[in-house]
Amino acid sequence: MTRYQYQVIALCGLVMFIDGFDTQAISYMAPHIADEWNLSQKMLGPIFSAALVGLMIGYLALSPLSDRFGHKRVIIAATVVFGLTTLAAVWAGNVTELVALRFITGLGLGAAAPSAVALTGEFSPRRLRATFVLVIYCGFSVGFVVAGLVAGRLIPDYGWRSMLWVGAAAPLLLIPFLVRSLPESPVYMIQRKMDQDRIYAVFRRIDRALPQSLPEQSEPVFSVEENDSGQRTALSSLFTRKWLLGTLLLWFVFMINLAEFYALQSWLPTIMTDLGYSMSVVVTATTLTTVGGIAAAFITGPSMDRLGADGTLGVLYLVGFVCVALTGVAFHAPLWVLLTANFLAGCCISGGQKSLIALAAVFYPASIRSTGVGWALGIGRVGGILGPIVVGAALAMNWTPSSVFYAMSVPMLVAGFTVLLLGLRYGRHADRSAGTDDTAPGVTSEEARIPS
Repeated sequence: MTRYQYQVIALCGLVMFIDGFDTQAISYMAPHIADEWNLSQKMLGPIFSAALVGLMIGYLALSPLSDRFGHKRVIIAATVVFGLTTLAAVWAGNVTELVALRFITGLGLGAAAPSAVALTGEFSPRRLRATFVLVIYCGFSVGFVVAGLVAGRLIPDYGWRSMLWVGAAAPLLLIPFLVRSLPESPVYMIQRKMDQDRIYAVFRRIDRALPQSLPEQSEPVFSVEENDSGQRTALSSLFTRKWLLGTLLLWFVFMINLAEFYALQSWLPTIMTDLGYSMSVVVTATTLTTVGGIAAAFITGPSMDRLGADGTLGVLYLVGFVCVALTGVAFHAPLWVLLTANFLAGCCISGGQKSLIALAAVFYPASIRSTGVGWALGIGRVGGILGPIVVGAALAMNWTPSSVFYAMSVPMLVAGFTVLLLGLRYGRHADRSAGTDDTAPGVTSEEARIPS
């Protein structure tokens, strides 16, 4: 790892941090918007969901654009979009305007994240790839937490629009740094047959031991090996014989994990409030699920790199089966037991989601990584939509909170065995065939032939 690689990963992490901040900020603004505009709780639904719908469409429709325009351009364009639309929302005067702007904001957020993950994977050594993808995705969770802290300081004194000012200023101030310091994907530049010296300059910044300039040759120094998909687009490559089964298994696990995550985040506060816990305890319990996900990343990231991504994640989900069921038992136990169970459930559900994105990043090669991650996140949103609905229906049928969590534990068991099946089918990493050593950059020898 060099300072240059850390710089690239840090910029991608900042994009994810702002993404998380902007996604969560609306939750703290909503009650104050309702008071100012005299809205019912029912009217807040479209405001909450607008950005999430835009996010899903961004994952599915816009992430493949990196195949045509490059990761750097997509990240910068997406950051400009969600920065400007967040700023425009300051002057929104009604629900329709705010919903439209939040939808466009979601499109930008959904386009930026997969390219940030892909670029991080490309500039990380293979032996640390899962760790660094987890690190930048922790930025998303930290953005959630910081949004709450900032809202507590700003909204009482300056109103809900102050959150929009902060949410717009951060990405707009980051744009010059992205333009100046974020490199383009080397694999993309090689595929597009860009200037050889420009490509070589990126590799020299990764490894200063390389000669200062390329030797003059009649043939191009850099090339990309064709895989079995030939000249297919990144999106169509996901459905070739080589990747189809793995893609479908990943989508299935993404849907399970996001269903568990949004069900937990949506219903845990309500369930605990109905059980008579104070607001401070409810907030603490909910926060612990997010903190647990961040804490888990410090263990699962290195473990995925050292012991295998699929084995580590499969075990995490199997442990999650126990921890989620334990939460159901803990509703009738002392408070410290319940809070501990919430933390452990967060480690497995929220931490599992971050680890699953890291698994997708090491599963797909660089040429289709952004599209693969983006579509997995987009399809997974179907589970994110259905999860809270199913739990709500169960509670409406008078299921006890314990019974709900017992039922929620079963999909974690299914996810664990599915990931282990994925590992058996594709081996430790899908890119093992690349034949790289542990110190090689994220651009593998299967993807780019570089001069010795």
